[in-house]
Amino acid sequence: MSRDTLKSVGETLVAANNDGSYKSLINTIYDANCVSVESAPPPGGSAEAKGLDAIRGKWAWWEDNHEVHETKASGPYLHGEDRFGVVFSMDVTNKASGERISMQEIAIYTVKDGKIVREEFFY
Repeated sequence: MSRDTLKSVGETLVAANNDGSYKSLINTIYDANCVSVESAPPPGGSAEAKGLDAIRGKWAWWEDNHEVHETKASGPYLHGEDRFGVVFSMDVTNKASGERISMQEIAIYTVKDGKIVREEFFY
């Protein structure tokens, strides 16, 4: 895979996160067997989500439990031929507690044949 392809996938992901259309990416730049890994599991869940339906479920859990006021993605920051990083900054309120927080996380994406096959989040 070329670095141009890697850069294109990363730029697509960053742009979609910044304009709010990120959910459409699941059908275009994610591999069907993609693995998504959080640094810690959500309550009652697993830190690892395997496959598109599991990733959709993870996104739904986040939206059900948080009010997102603002989110911004920056990057991509390319690494080698198959990985890139993105920095996310978010302003969210936890719906259960009412606590509003600003947070940042770093995500590392692994790409194969033009599709994201693994994403890992660090925060």
